[in-house]
Amino acid sequence: MSKRALIFVNGDLPDLDAARRLLHPDDFNIAVDGGTRHLLTLGLLPSVVIGDLDSLDPADHRTLQENQTEIIQHPKDKDETDLELAINYALDLGYRNLRLVAALGGRLDQTLANLSLLANPSLAELDVRIDDGIVEAFFIRRQAQIHGRTGEIVSLIPWGGDVTGIHTEGLRWPLQDEMLVAHKTRGISNEILSEEATISIRSGLLLCTHVRKI
Repeated sequence: MSKRALIFVNGDLPDLDAARRLLHPDDFNIAVDGGTRHLLTLGLLPSVVIGDLDSLDPADHRTLQENQTEIIQHPKDKDETDLELAINYALDLGYRNLRLVAALGGRLDQTLANLSLLANPSLAELDVRIDDGIVEAFFIRRQAQIHGRTGEIVSLIPWGGDVTGIHTEGLRWPLQDEMLVAHKTRGISNEILSEEATISIRSGLLLCTHVRKI
């Protein structure tokens, strides 16, 4: 397994134990501004903190300074979100396996923007997913596997247009060379039948969400 960068965002982290199961000892942990709080709560120091620091708690800031944690501060007036800057930083370091933790919840516009970042064509050959230990979300461009438990929910949502040639294995309601139409909800709330499901598509961009059992 390639080394990963975990990027902790300032969204919701619903279950700390589930989040701990995401962690690997050799992960490179990036905190996005106020996302520092999640790493500190998990008993970890970030490898680096990136952002304009407008949501960083003063007490957490002092902890970072006391531990000489690297902080890369950007101006508040900028064209990118702090998360986009953090993703670019990880890519510049050579990471091709990224997990965005606590990138859901809170402000709806931020959640949608975080999902939109994953649709960037430049990430097509990389493994980049939103994952908080309970919900994972990622885009399928050709094929993907989902690992979970029987009965866990998998939803398939066309992004930006129709998705054609969808073939699934290991889901309760299978699709066999079928189309999911944009602005329709047919692909919502499917279920895994065993420990693994496979999804492949011929064309389009398919958002996949997987909700794990706690």
